[in-house]
Amino acid sequence: MATVSLKLLVDNSTEKVIFAEAGKDFVDFLFGLLEIPLGSLLNLLAKESMCESWSLSKVYESVNELGNEYLQPDQTKKSLLNPDMPFSNTKGTPLMQQLGYQKSQSSSSSNYYGSSRRDDRKEVDGYVKESVTYMISDDLTVKPVSSISTISLINSLGVKDIGTLEEKIVDIDMKKALELVRTSFGSSTVLTDVFVEKTMKKCEIVD
Repeated sequence: MATVSLKLLVDNSTEKVIFAEAGKDFVDFLFGLLEIPLGSLLNLLAKESMCESWSLSKVYESVNELGNEYLQPDQTKKSLLNPDMPFSNTKGTPLMQQLGYQKSQSSSSSNYYGSSRRDDRKEVDGYVKESVTYMISDDLTVKPVSSISTISLINSLGVKDIGTLEEKIVDIDMKKALELVRTSFGSSTVLTDVFVEKTMKKCEIVD
């Protein structure tokens, strides 16, 4: 099973991720999510029981349970529940391929979910250049890493003691990737929520 590594900088005093350093594979995965139709993302999350409490999941379930007699003659449930992605000549990362990114058998280009549309454009390897290291903020803002941007971010987050900062390497497999997707729909601290284990505070017993 394919995995992608991230280097996290964690502030142990606040139990928050300051930022992550990532290479091309992870950034291509994040950017590639924007090409996947919402219905297909919900389908993937539903298979892992990751979106039952979402209101959007109720819309998804409503379509799934609706009788075909209520649909327009030329409409199908699949077009909403697991739609084909518009044709793309972008090669998917290993993580994207595990999420359903498949090679078209009738074209030299790539697409999602087995679409057979032909295109003679040259296949492109992802979205960003490989020779760059990228900084991923806790809210998934992506920027090329630099000393200035790193220091600026640390200062903006009010880090007072750099001695509390710790590097942590994490590996992301398909399940963890889907957890990132799910968390990103309702959080601005995605990396912290997914990768940092909060210390359980003991409750004081009052006699």
